[in-house]
Amino acid sequence: QVQLVESGGGLVQTGGSLRLSCAAPGRAFSMYAMGWFRQVPGKERDIVATIRWSGGNTDYADAVKGRFTISRDNAKNTAYLQMNTLKPEDTAVYYCAAASRYTPYSLRSLTAYGYWGQGTQVTVSS
Repeated sequence: QVQLVESGGGLVQTGGSLRLSCAAPGRAFSMYAMGWFRQVPGKERDIVATIRWSGGNTDYADAVKGRFTISRDNAKNTAYLQMNTLKPEDTAVYYCAAASRYTPYSLRSLTAYGYWGQGTQVTVSS
């Protein structure tokens, strides 16, 4: 069982920045690819960004390209999502998730992920 603990959400003005963290204490963190997703009430959970176990390959949703950066520090068992130039439409609950590095599924798919964090609210005011 992998426990993911998210932090860093909050309220920010349009154009501001936040950094989300996702910690996986006590596990072989480098064995997992990581993803960040977001969800607003009444809508599906959508991909935001993914990163492979080595940190070498990243992928982003079109809506956040150029503004968000996903990264990881395997020595600290932590993944990050740096969010810059935030917009009101970025308001959502953000979830981190872990997928086996050997998953046969696309990291853009919810199916790839076996472990999820509890979610952290990000609110961008206009």
